[in-house]
Amino acid sequence: MRVLLLALGIATAPPVGPLPKGPTIHVATKVGKTFVVTLPKRAGLDWRIAQRFDARVVREVAEGDRGATVWVRFRAVAPGTTRIVFAQTRGETAKAYAARTFRVTVRR
Repeated sequence: MRVLLLALGIATAPPVGPLPKGPTIHVATKVGKTFVVTLPKRAGLDWRIAQRFDARVVREVAEGDRGATVWVRFRAVAPGTTRIVFAQTRGETAKAYAARTFRVTVRR
């Protein structure tokens, strides 16, 4: 059992460290609807979710990129609010070069 836990710990990305100031975008939607957040690409850097969000309110359903933009699609699953925080890092390192926060409100 100990070996399995160690292997799982190595396989996960390290948490993102301190986040630089970035914009907060407000999103309002209804239960059952999907919405897309977009993030600008920058050579050598990747966007990743930096903090946990409330999966009882929204769930990620798809992601991709088109040209100079990365997009992530979420589905609103229940009424409530949550923050989805993205950080731009070099691979799966802890240092964040940019951050974006999406404050999501889901209504019935």
